[in-house]
Amino acid sequence: MANVQQMKATMRPAGSKGAARAERRAGRVPGVIYGDKKDPISISVDHAELKQRIYAGHFLATIYELEIDGAKHRVIPRDFHLDAVKDLPVHVDFLRLGAGARIRVRIPVHVKNADQAPGVKRGGTVNIVTHTIEVLCAPEDIPGAIEVDISGLEINYSKHLDDVVLPPNVKVVGRSDQTLITIVPPSGYAEEMKAAAEAAATAATAAAAATAAGAPAEGAAPAAGGAAAAAGGGGGDKK
Repeated sequence: MANVQQMKATMRPAGSKGAARAERRAGRVPGVIYGDKKDPISISVDHAELKQRIYAGHFLATIYELEIDGAKHRVIPRDFHLDAVKDLPVHVDFLRLGAGARIRVRIPVHVKNADQAPGVKRGGTVNIVTHTIEVLCAPEDIPGAIEVDISGLEINYSKHLDDVVLPPNVKVVGRSDQTLITIVPPSGYAEEMKAAAEAAATAATAAAAATAAGAPAEGAAPAAGGAAAAAGGGGGDKK
């Protein structure tokens, strides 16, 4: 079950840019709660707290109970805007979660057992191709992460989404064959493989040539003996 976080908010005047700027000057971030077939509510939250929660990670996949004037609203963050220069939050949107709701949410991909992967032991590097997966599920079923075990992965091989067993009641949105993780070869790996292949080909050619050269010599004696026998047989016929 998803962990529910507690957070406080306050009501603010709706539809006023001046009021929103005043909230920011007061160290608060304007936002809105919407959804569940109810009227939207204009709110504001503490700037420092929101910043900390955003940069802690998983903000858009975390359920919150927002307390507003003593009433609690079960929500999930849907979007937030950052200042283009300072990267500080300037607005946040929350989706209200009603009973029986199913929502789309992006879940981070986590790598398991990378130290056991043969490709990593041979110098390869783990490359996360897809960092998040969009899934459809009930709020209480939101997984913390999509765990991908790569303990058997070799260099130049990949793990795909359909290789992973998802938690119960969680459905993938979109393609299920997308590549999640691959093992990238180390620098010089291609040249080493090419040199090894060329050396093996040269050795095979040399072995084939030696075998071919030795075949007539081994067959020469029987051929000569056969000719002599034929000659002897011919002489006997003449007698």
